[in-house]
Amino acid sequence: MNHESSLVNRLTDRLIAGSLRPGTRLSEAALAKEFDVSRNTLREAFRVLGEQGLIDHVPNRGVSVASPSTADVIDIYRVRRTVECTVLARAPRAHPAGARMLRAIEEAKAAAEAGDWLQVGTSNMEFHNGVVSLSDSVRLMRSFGNVLAELRLAFLKVELLDFLHAPFVERNEEVYNAYVNDSPAQAAALLGTYLGDSERQVLGAYARAGQA
Repeated sequence: MNHESSLVNRLTDRLIAGSLRPGTRLSEAALAKEFDVSRNTLREAFRVLGEQGLIDHVPNRGVSVASPSTADVIDIYRVRRTVECTVLARAPRAHPAGARMLRAIEEAKAAAEAGDWLQVGTSNMEFHNGVVSLSDSVRLMRSFGNVLAELRLAFLKVELLDFLHAPFVERNEEVYNAYVNDSPAQAAALLGTYLGDSERQVLGAYARAGQA
């Protein structure tokens, strides 16, 4: 893996973890020092992240973390339904990624009990990564990581993390139980309904916050 790809992955992981917020200015000097890379390497990583919709280049103002619009949210959920539900419906039973899904559920429960809603969101992202890893496709996983990074930015933009995440801790478990005990197709049907409800909640939060 070259320096640019490694740096893109590390910055994307930060976005998924919620440690970079929408609209945050990104300092070339600070990040180049932190990651011990040249500014040219960092600029190339910024170019890739810009193409992925994760950062914005503003003339005369530098680089900042992207702030997803309502249209972006709608498109993100369109992709999520297509990818996640298709992968889950076709998943083999007893796939090793099931353990990853279960671990994410348990981590989310513990974080919710502690009132750490940012961590609940991170565990939620890991659950959905687990769903897509049922595909055994490295390329699909890589692409889906970008989608989850954009989704995390959408969640952070409205800053109602408990409202957004609390209902879905239990629903993740319902999807997992259906996959393990019923059928992948039943789990995919539950997930499709779940994603529709999640999209409506996020769009409602955008509307209440006056976000475009």
